[in-house]
Amino acid sequence: MTTIKEIAEKSGYSSATVSRLLNNDPNLSITADTKNKILELANKLGYWESHQGKKIKPTIALLYRVNHQEQLQDEYFISLKEKIIETTKSQGIKMEVFEDINDLINHASLFQGFLGVGSDEISINSLQKLHKVLSNGVFIDTNPAPNLFDSIKPNLFLTVKDAINQLLKVGYEKIGFIGGLGQKFDHIQEKDIREIAFKEYITTRNIKHAPMYVSGPFSVENGYQLGKLAAKKELPQAFVIASDTLSVGVLQAFNEAGINVPRDVAIISINNSDVAKYVSPPLTSYNINQEEMVLQAISMLTDLIMRPNRPYEEVNVNTNLIVRKSFIPKK
Repeated sequence: MTTIKEIAEKSGYSSATVSRLLNNDPNLSITADTKNKILELANKLGYWESHQGKKIKPTIALLYRVNHQEQLQDEYFISLKEKIIETTKSQGIKMEVFEDINDLINHASLFQGFLGVGSDEISINSLQKLHKVLSNGVFIDTNPAPNLFDSIKPNLFLTVKDAINQLLKVGYEKIGFIGGLGQKFDHIQEKDIREIAFKEYITTRNIKHAPMYVSGPFSVENGYQLGKLAAKKELPQAFVIASDTLSVGVLQAFNEAGINVPRDVAIISINNSDVAKYVSPPLTSYNINQEEMVLQAISMLTDLIMRPNRPYEEVNVNTNLIVRKSFIPKK
């Protein structure tokens, strides 16, 4: 069994310093370099295996990547950021926010790990550089490099399947989809998981009339344009819309075209953002539990710092439907 005395002797620091660090003394004042050296040695000596009930409070960074071009589009990630700041503060974890990955790379030695949030484009080259200097990282909601970092995400594949099932239960046979493009990684445009899930599941359920309108960003303006396009075509009985932000634009377009929701077409949205309650009609929307994702992400990061050689993990958190007026499911 690895002891604090053994770590102290091999690290060159006093037993008191090592003990205070490993027991999360909030009043301990040591440099980031000292902290990293002691924790690295504790990992090598297998300290955590023989003290499995213990947890550490690391000093971490938050890599926050948003483009600030659309307020509602960024609202989801702004909310995530606020919950991360609130949770780390309540747990006594020190954290610094970075919006530029190169800035974080240059200051990596100050931290034991990082959390990643946001949808702005990022290159695999930058992520590889970050991994070399700060390998312990957990991305929340999306993971641009699953072979390099952990991630925790909402289970959007299951969410879309459940939405289709809810619509089928009330007898709808014509179900459409409105969505945006997925993220870009290294200039490669990926398909959004919600679009993939919809295409796959309508085939599984043998839904013949399933129009899809997918293009552009997850913004109100793009939702408006897609809604205008859908309004000119034969409407399905319901739409699954990939985000509340898009839904706001779609509702504007439908209102201008004289299309009544839910009388003419029902809508199930995703995100359950604050705006979902205040549009007309209020949106039935799947709630993404950001608080739970943040708690699990911090736990995953702490575990990764203590066991850096374990396999990388991807965790999915299920959503729950919040019923409002745009669609009433069958009880």
